[in-house]
Amino acid sequence: MNQIKNILIAGAGMMGSNIGYVFSSNPDFDIALYDLYPTDVEAKIRTNTKQLVERGVITEEELNDRLKRIHFTNDIDSDLIKNADFVIEAVFEDMDIKQETFAKLEERCRPDTIFCTNSSVMSPSKISAKMKYRERFAGTHFWNPGHLIPLVEVVKSDATSDETAQTIMDVLASVGKKPVLCKKDVPGFIANRMQHALWREAISIVENGIADPETVDTAVRYSFGLRLPQLGPITNSDMVGTQLTYNIHNYVLRDLEDSHEPSPLLQQMLDEGNLGFKSGEGFLKWTDEQIAAENAALNDYLIKMLYGK
Repeated sequence: MNQIKNILIAGAGMMGSNIGYVFSSNPDFDIALYDLYPTDVEAKIRTNTKQLVERGVITEEELNDRLKRIHFTNDIDSDLIKNADFVIEAVFEDMDIKQETFAKLEERCRPDTIFCTNSSVMSPSKISAKMKYRERFAGTHFWNPGHLIPLVEVVKSDATSDETAQTIMDVLASVGKKPVLCKKDVPGFIANRMQHALWREAISIVENGIADPETVDTAVRYSFGLRLPQLGPITNSDMVGTQLTYNIHNYVLRDLEDSHEPSPLLQQMLDEGNLGFKSGEGFLKWTDEQIAAENAALNDYLIKMLYGK
């Protein structure tokens, strides 16, 4: 990791700006953000970190110091691009756009530059399929909000070298992230596979009239959801014992939702224009005030959990 100094984030939207802020926590790094369009990166970061300053997690002076090491360019031929040691792409979730972005970057960066994609769903193997130095490429899935959630999934493609994966893990750890290695390039990687297995069952419970949407959320929030930050599912299985885990699964698994297609209820909601926060109604109805409160409450909760502020 000694040779890593110049960090480039390709894509200066919400996630890209947050990732840039994260890397500024390491004073040895110089950070550049690249985007096709002029972007006020400083304004984005100040907005995203407002609660952190207000809660005393960082001071205004610390934020100003970090911003001094974050630069922006919309010139693909800038030295900020050419000198990059470590690149994270955070552009739209479109395969053609991602492949085109890496083709342009690979033409301009050194052969030893490490490339990463922040895609939350797309295969790193497919994204990197047309690259020259595929062994120096991997997925780095930051979770939203990227400046707060510690986890980053480092996803090996079918060509990622062990050395590249370890270097990425080390770089992420140096900026306070909790990197985990996904050894196989599979849809959903690690955490989203588990998250959407839960969502599938939750939606099925509503669809089949077992409980209403509010009750489903309440059941999670006031039971296993409370202990998940401390007690992961594998440790929990060991805690209760392999025999009990086996007995419960032997009884209940055949009755759990195992559909390989999205729920018909979701399709019905789409047809009716019930798009969640976006339309003001999904499983539940939402006012603008409730939406703002939910978004703020999530950040408040994460700051309290992570920083005790």
